Amino acid sequence: MTTFQSGAAVQSGYYLNPIRWHIAPIAADGQRLPEGAGSWMKVNTVVALVLVPILGATFLMSLPVIGFVVFAQALATPVLKLFRAGATDLAATVSPGWQPGEAHLTGKTPEGAAAEEKRPAAAEARLDALEKDIAAKR
Repeated sequence: MTTFQSGAAVQSGYYLNPIRWHIAPIAADGQRLPEGAGSWMKVNTVVALVLVPILGATFLMSLPVIGFVVFAQALATPVLKLFRAGATDLAATVSPGWQPGEAHLTGKTPEGAAAEEKRPAAAEARLDALEKDIAAKR
């Protein structure tokens, strides 16, 4: 099927824009298609006569549904915000503080725990040795 861009000069007939659900009648050759998004397809007169009521009925049936959905969303948004704020406060109260590098609930001792216990004594011995060297140089 041949497609035409919006604003193009076309022959007379009916043209369908499936993006906008619009059928445009072109009365004379050389007239331009309406401006807007999407491309246009030329359709036969019989197809246009069948499509126009179908597109109109679809619009008329979907419009009230869209209204009810928007109304329900407008009512539900404040209620959901109320619960979300309460849940956020509860989670902040109940959750433990985060400590980087700390493993919880693993059932194992930390990898360097035994070495950390020995480190202070070794560090003290080095400090004592350094203190003696400084005292000897004075």
